[in-house]
Amino acid sequence: MNKMRIKKGDTVVVISGEYKGKKGRVLKSFPKDMKVIVESVNFIKKHTRPTQQNPQGGIIEKEAPIHVSNVMLYNEKLNTVTKAVYKSDGGKRIRVCKKTGDEI
Repeated sequence: MNKMRIKKGDTVVVISGEYKGKKGRVLKSFPKDMKVIVESVNFIKKHTRPTQQNPQGGIIEKEAPIHVSNVMLYNEKLNTVTKAVYKSDGGKRIRVCKKTGDEI
């Protein structure tokens, strides 16, 4: 099974689909489904019924999960996208940038 190399808090760029080229922060990740929720990307309209917290109800817009294969890690130093690879450092696995070798 593939491992997800993108984690919560990472900055990513969408590389395909309706939101191609958009940059955002990962708000939540779902490793079992291989999906992530990215800030300001892939909005859906959700119809909500009135509750005590939201007595008005109505239609709200929120971010929906997007597949990991449609996003790529963003490197601020290089100002471009990159891949994350794992290197072992004395028995510990650390994520590093494939292009520069810097720790993520």
